[in-house]
Amino acid sequence: MLPARRLPLLWGGLLLLVAFRFWFAAVLPMTGDEAYFVLWGEHPAGGYYDHPPMVGWWLSGLLAVARAEWWLRLPAVLLPFVLAAGAWWLARPQGGERAGAAALLVLLQPANVWNVLITTDTPVILFTLLSVLAYVAGLRAAGRSAALAWHGAAGALLGAAFLGKYFAALLGVAYLAHVVFARRDAARWAGFLVLLAGALPAPLYNLWWNSGHCWVNILFNFINRNEGAGFAWPNPPLYLASLAYLATPWLLFALWRGRAAVRAALRSDAAVNAAWWLAAVPLGVFAAMSLTRSVGLHWLVSFMPLLAVPAAVALPRATLARLVRWSAAFAALHMALVVAVVALPLETWKQSRLYDGIVLTVRSDEVLAELRPYADDYLFAMESYSAAATLAYNAARPFAVFGEGSFHARQDDFLTDWRAQDGRNVLILRKSESDAAAYAPFFRSVEVRDFTLHGVRFSVVLGQGFDYAVYHERVLKRVRERFYRIPAWLPQRGCEFCERYFPEAK
Repeated sequence: MLPARRLPLLWGGLLLLVAFRFWFAAVLPMTGDEAYFVLWGEHPAGGYYDHPPMVGWWLSGLLAVARAEWWLRLPAVLLPFVLAAGAWWLARPQGGERAGAAALLVLLQPANVWNVLITTDTPVILFTLLSVLAYVAGLRAAGRSAALAWHGAAGALLGAAFLGKYFAALLGVAYLAHVVFARRDAARWAGFLVLLAGALPAPLYNLWWNSGHCWVNILFNFINRNEGAGFAWPNPPLYLASLAYLATPWLLFALWRGRAAVRAALRSDAAVNAAWWLAAVPLGVFAAMSLTRSVGLHWLVSFMPLLAVPAAVALPRATLARLVRWSAAFAALHMALVVAVVALPLETWKQSRLYDGIVLTVRSDEVLAELRPYADDYLFAMESYSAAATLAYNAARPFAVFGEGSFHARQDDFLTDWRAQDGRNVLILRKSESDAAAYAPFFRSVEVRDFTLHGVRFSVVLGQGFDYAVYHERVLKRVRERFYRIPAWLPQRGCEFCERYFPEAK
């Protein structure tokens, strides 16, 4: 597929990709979501408000060493190379050339070029692929005991993925579909039961933790965030566009055009068969979900490497060479665009509605310098979880979330005890003009001061003498009604938020 004379070009391209990913991880300011997950890592716990705890556990370990962006993002930076190695191993029985094509197609997928963010998706993507590799190792194993052991490992790794994010359970659905519709070996049900036994401890642990913590993961993922969900015509086309972008349109077209060869590979190669089913079932479920809600681009990334395996095994070598060239050109375009955007002056984005958030993120040191005179006398707060987390990360001090907020990212409900702030001074930073009258009920006195950075006018609300009783009545009661309405059929062992602020409701 690749002439020997082009090997230096290949290795040069790979080194360039490695250097680009490390550089981007170092220069990209910590985004709001990443900073929020760093907040998890700073407060090790058995779980967190939005999702199961895996990325928080990872970040706790990383924070014990350093806080530099490139270090905290190191798992995400290295992840594509692990994914490529996995694809290589899946395709290896068909020869080194095809295995190499699988690895290259994975490395050059767009998300594996530019995505260096450390988020809940990072452990999900890793453990999803490792689970698939263990499952295929079970299919390839010579003896029954070895096969069952590999199925157990696949289940345990699926459980680890589940502790990253709930949608990892779709891989379990895909395993069941593969056993029912694709496998014919006598040990398939024994293997699946062992896999299930290996996977179950993780969701059982998560259910146990939720039962003692307001069922927050369940409320967020299945109730609060789905209010108002319904059919919206842009969602299915947007899902298809997301799939085409992440997998690349030429790969999907080549798979469709070479579908006869792909079907033949599915019949003859257990790894290809498994990869196809374990990608197609979750992607099909996401397609169905897109009829009633928006499907996030990042949800699909876990299953993109599996699409490269059937292509590498089944398609003609000339087609593979063409796919690799096009993907390499697309990757180069992404890298060039990223370098160009990073080099642009900040004011380039002045007309964007996101400009105030960009300034807060990119120039957080300047924002924090404006707040420094108040650091000893005030609790710092913002009304957005993302902005609060961003400044907390850069200041290495807490920023509370003042007010009701939204159903997203409510971990501060457990970190900030508003009872302890009664009578204290609170500084609320806003990215827009503020009306002192809106905050007057919550404080003995309120003063608003403004400052401007890079064309963005920030307001500093200085509240003196916080009135917890009023905040409890006007804010915390509404928070409980909106975000902590626990269904009666869910057994509760405890709910810190309700026990803290509403002990009389026990």
